Amino acid sequence: MKKLEKLLDRILRRVNINLKVQKFEVDPFLRPSVPFRKLSQFYAFYGVTGQHPLHFHFSHSNLAGSYFLGKCRVDGSILYKSDIRGDELRSKGESLNLRGIRMTLDQDEIISISDSLLVKTLVHSRSHDPENPEVFNIKNSASCPFANIHGSPLEGSFLGAFATADLTTLHGCVVGPFAYVQVGELWHEKVEPGQIWINQTEVFDFRYRFPEDVLKKYIRIEPGGLPGGRFMEFLNSRKADFRRVFDVVHLEPVPSVPRTTSLSRYAVVKPKTRFGANVLIAQRAYIENSILGKGSNAQENCFIINSHLKGNNVTAHGAKLINTHLQENVFVGFNSFLHGLAEAPLVVGRGSIIMPHTIIDIREPLSIPEDHLVWGIITSPYDLRLHSISLEALAAVTRMKTIGRMEFCGSGEKFVAAFKQRINHILEANGAYYDGRKNKGHAQKGQNIAYNIIQPYRMGAQKGIYPTIDIQP
Repeated sequence: MKKLEKLLDRILRRVNINLKVQKFEVDPFLRPSVPFRKLSQFYAFYGVTGQHPLHFHFSHSNLAGSYFLGKCRVDGSILYKSDIRGDELRSKGESLNLRGIRMTLDQDEIISISDSLLVKTLVHSRSHDPENPEVFNIKNSASCPFANIHGSPLEGSFLGAFATADLTTLHGCVVGPFAYVQVGELWHEKVEPGQIWINQTEVFDFRYRFPEDVLKKYIRIEPGGLPGGRFMEFLNSRKADFRRVFDVVHLEPVPSVPRTTSLSRYAVVKPKTRFGANVLIAQRAYIENSILGKGSNAQENCFIINSHLKGNNVTAHGAKLINTHLQENVFVGFNSFLHGLAEAPLVVGRGSIIMPHTIIDIREPLSIPEDHLVWGIITSPYDLRLHSISLEALAAVTRMKTIGRMEFCGSGEKFVAAFKQRINHILEANGAYYDGRKNKGHAQKGQNIAYNIIQPYRMGAQKGIYPTIDIQP
């Protein structure tokens, strides 16, 4: 495994050099999470649909257990059980507006990952870097388990465990564990653990930071150790359920899946589960004893257990619902953790927005009213008063609003409008509005994916390295 060892050292050095200004070294946070001796035992796989752009190129890399859909190039990188989902990349000839300038793409957009280490990380959407609209670039960067890179090019940056970079271009930045950023562009910034930051320049700014003691209960990581806390305990307790999905070639089909619903072959579906029409269940999702109504979705790394989603519900990447009932049109953001009671499920009212990286872990019955924005840590009705606001009241804010540890300034009306527009776009892209003829989305386009596997060298100096492969239509 000499070449693989050299590759790992080379990547870590490159990331460290880029983060020298931050005085931050990534080695202690990443090496323990990479099962180095096992990397040669996993296969990678890619999907072919006829409806997504196909061109994969892999060279001098390890791709252990990773999944690819849509154009992607990987050079000199290690991707361990990461999902690279390029099904929303822009196509050649597509016209777009970038900072007021109309531009037409001269070539198909591609995800380019070079000199990077991504550990159990999701990469999705299209690039939101206006200077490079045809390349979603991840270079000299690293990410810890269960981070999300959503439309966010990275250069010389680091994402901690359960961190999310959303529609943000990062240059030489460190994003701490369970932090979420959606701010357009950052240069040489350090985002503290548990910081939730949404900013649109001169329009609005939302900030909240989890108390340190609360954060450590749910996700903690010490240099040289593996991530721990309640999130990891929850995931580890269900890890075995995924083994059969990846080890068995032919699985029995799940009964009664509507023809307009897409259920990934790499999702876990346990008994007593029902799906409505136009539902999307992505790879590595986990569904047990639950009902997902028409137009709902469970994106990558979602867990939905003993829950009921009425319809047109968005459960974003990494979100977890346990003993939870969502009324229609509820949005649950990235890596949120909603844990109700078996005898009194958590109820979220129609049209409410659960902010990314929200923790609702109740000890007594709780119902969230309709059309509310919710954030932070909530364990009781008292907490809800300090961590929520009606969308109507927020839309009336024009300057500054402080509720508990949350600070908002700018136009509440534009903040609410932007969120609603994005939720509608997600539902549209996922095929929630498909009527049998029009408005096809991922739930319809992803029904007939053919999966192909690729494997690394199993012995010798190149053990763990994948051969150079170029896959074209």
